[in-house]
Amino acid sequence: MIDSQRRALFWILLAAAAALALWRLSDILLPFVMGMAIAYFFDPVVDWFERRRVPRPLATVIVIVLFAAVLTTLVVLMVPLFERQILDLAKRLPALGSQATVRLDILSQRLQREAGVPEEQIQTIQQAVGERSADALNWLLGNVGHVLSSGLAVVNVLSLLVVTPVVAFYMLRDWDRMVARVDSWLPRGSTDTIRAQMREIDRTLSGFARGQALVCIILALLYGVGLSVAGLQSGFVVGVIIGALTFIPYVGTIGGAILSVGLAMLQFPDWVSVGEVALVFVIGHALEGNVLQPLLVGDRVGLHPVWVIFALLAGGSLFGFIGLLLAIPVASVLGVMARFALPHYRAGSF
Repeated sequence: MIDSQRRALFWILLAAAAALALWRLSDILLPFVMGMAIAYFFDPVVDWFERRRVPRPLATVIVIVLFAAVLTTLVVLMVPLFERQILDLAKRLPALGSQATVRLDILSQRLQREAGVPEEQIQTIQQAVGERSADALNWLLGNVGHVLSSGLAVVNVLSLLVVTPVVAFYMLRDWDRMVARVDSWLPRGSTDTIRAQMREIDRTLSGFARGQALVCIILALLYGVGLSVAGLQSGFVVGVIIGALTFIPYVGTIGGAILSVGLAMLQFPDWVSVGEVALVFVIGHALEGNVLQPLLVGDRVGLHPVWVIFALLAGGSLFGFIGLLLAIPVASVLGVMARFALPHYRAGSF
């Protein structure tokens, strides 16, 4: 009994120390976390080369070079388009604000004329909408600023470009050796149990990470192209950003739909064009829920969408951008551990 308590105390203290270190070092961890994620993501590819008798160091070089080439090509092709559309959207923001005010005045006059709503009540509604819109914008800007100041603004672009590839290369080259070293540290009496749980964690993380990445890429292209075809100005960059945010269940899609339909209502004079923009999200959400998620992700993560949202918000609040990156992996690990512990708890005398 005393040994069990000591073991439990050891693991609790170890987890607390890891959380404290992550919190204190979160400002400098981004290139290391990114390098580790790249290594974890591409380890099966390097293993594939190894099975074809390619030495692991050479296979690692091939994978890193190919990844860098694809990423560089995407940056060269996408950055000019993104820059042009973002600048265009920034220039149009004052006009969009004025146009929103005009539309709101027209709507208030129609309500007063057709529905008989008193003018004082309409003014109260207008004031409330303006205040809530300002509060929402301030909240959004404040949270974005907090995330950026906690991560990307501290770790500059040079460190990402230099440190991340180095970390990814060495971790990818030595991945099997590191796994074997950690395996040698396991307590011999619990080796089989820990290995089984680690395999379950790996299955959960790998399935979710790779599947969700493909879902985000497909939806980013779908929304970007769809909004552009629908005629929404800056539609491609808006669609790509919304698609990238779909790793947050429901929030990314619903928030993106509200933003895009709102921009469409300010841009288009007719409701048909607004409906075309809304139809893009109806198709995208149907495709995501009925095809992409079941096919590419399934129930691998084993977490309810509410817990996923909570994990992302908690991780971002506690650790900034690093917390957003680590939220789902940590939540997945905790989920695997909880599913393992609950049957033992139910079967125990306590």
